[in-house]
Amino acid sequence: MTKTAMPGFSPCNNATLRRAARKLSRFYDDVIAPSGLKGTQYGLLYQIYVGSEPAMGTIAEEMVMDLSALGHTLKPLIRDGYVETFADKDDRRIKRVRLTTLGLAKLEEATKLWSTAQQRFEDMVGRQRAADLRAMLDEVAELDYEVPPAAPSS
Repeated sequence: MTKTAMPGFSPCNNATLRRAARKLSRFYDDVIAPSGLKGTQYGLLYQIYVGSEPAMGTIAEEMVMDLSALGHTLKPLIRDGYVETFADKDDRRIKRVRLTTLGLAKLEEATKLWSTAQQRFEDMVGRQRAADLRAMLDEVAELDYEVPPAAPSS
C-alpha cells in the first residue's frame, strides 16, 4: 500500500474512538484528581454502588473488562479501604464487592468533582449531543462483534 493510498487517521473507527476516549479520560482524570481517584476508579466505585454488592463477574461484564483487569483495578481501592470483597452467601465460589463507609464518602467527594467535569463537557458539546453520544456509544457497546476469522493472506 502506498502512503497516499493509506486511509487517514479519522476513517478508522477504532483509532478515532480510542483517541477521543484517551482525551476525554484525561480531562475527567484531571478534574477528579483532587479526590485522589482516577476516572476508572471512580467509575468502578459508582458501578459497585449502583450494583448493590454486585458479583465481580457482573461488574466485569457491565464494564466490558476481564476479571484479571477488574482485580488489578480493585487492588488499590481495597488497599485504601474503599472497597471490600466477600463470598456470596449462597455460592461461596462467587466473590462480591461492596463499598465501605470510607468508600461511600470517597464516592460522594469524587461525584462532586465528576459533576463539574460532566457539566464542562456538556457545555462544550451541548447537553443533547452529549446524551446522543452516550446513547450511540451504548449501542456500539451492545453490538455483536463475533466474526469469523479472516482468511489467511496468500
